[in-house]
Amino acid sequence: QVQLVESGGGLVQAGGSLRLSCAASGRTAYRYNVGWFRQAPGKEREFVAHITQFGTDPTYEDSVKGRFTVSRDSAKNTVYLQMNSLKPEDTAVYRCAASLGTNNAAEWRAYPHWGQGTQVTVSS
Repeated sequence: QVQLVESGGGLVQAGGSLRLSCAASGRTAYRYNVGWFRQAPGKEREFVAHITQFGTDPTYEDSVKGRFTVSRDSAKNTVYLQMNSLKPEDTAVYRCAASLGTNNAAEWRAYPHWGQGTQVTVSS
């Protein structure tokens, strides 16, 4: 089992930056691959980024490529999402999720473990 806690959300102006953290706890937390997803009001949950248990092979949704960077500090069991050049359309609740598998990394249904989420609001 793994427990996930996100932090780092907030209100920022367009063009600004935020860094989200996803702290994982549990005896086997190091074994999990981690994805970031977001959901805006009235919209479907959307894949944002993914990183493997080894901190390798980062993948991104097309609209965030070149602006967001996912990374992992294995010593701290924490995954980060650095978000730069933020746009109003990035406004959403961001949640991290963990899975032992790497298939369907962009599919939220592939992740059995979820954090509670953190709100990101980008003003224009």
